[in-house]
Amino acid sequence: MSHFIFSRHFSLAALGLSATLLVSPFAHAESALIEPQTLIVDQSLPKAQQQAMELAARRYGSFWNSGEKALANAALSPQFVDKTPPEGRVQGPTGPLLASKFFRTAVPDLSCEIEQMIVAGDRVVVHLHFRGHFTGTFKALKGQGQRVDFRATDIYQIDNGRIAANWHIEDNISLMAQLQAQPPAS
Repeated sequence: MSHFIFSRHFSLAALGLSATLLVSPFAHAESALIEPQTLIVDQSLPKAQQQAMELAARRYGSFWNSGEKALANAALSPQFVDKTPPEGRVQGPTGPLLASKFFRTAVPDLSCEIEQMIVAGDRVVVHLHFRGHFTGTFKALKGQGQRVDFRATDIYQIDNGRIAANWHIEDNISLMAQLQAQPPAS
């Protein structure tokens, strides 16, 4: 049985969220969440807060790895705000859901790893590594099986165990070059 120690900084709402998560279908799926290759944690944070922050970030990374909508819904606050949205992206949790669905039409085998995760204050910084093959369509481009391999860095603001805000930057120069690249001649 897990024991949680809550500081005065950890709200009753987070306690309610933790109880909900323990009885949710995610309780079995937690071990299947992707793990960061490197984890750096501010040891002055209460353990329960560290765990809740890491869990939200791992769920969101696992969402990008799998496309599972339920993982994004569990990771993101209903009031989620994308602080650096690409042009045309819908705000709120719907934005990442649509972005994932759209990108997976281009790269159906998309996978995501968390190379680094830093947990400090009310923030989690993740360095994500995406891989797959461009076999679908992306705007006017039709994939020919070319490899896709790019990185992104996100800064999540965590509130009550969920991602309330995200600042992100993707290596779009590499991504666009790969999407437009021709596969090697056989």
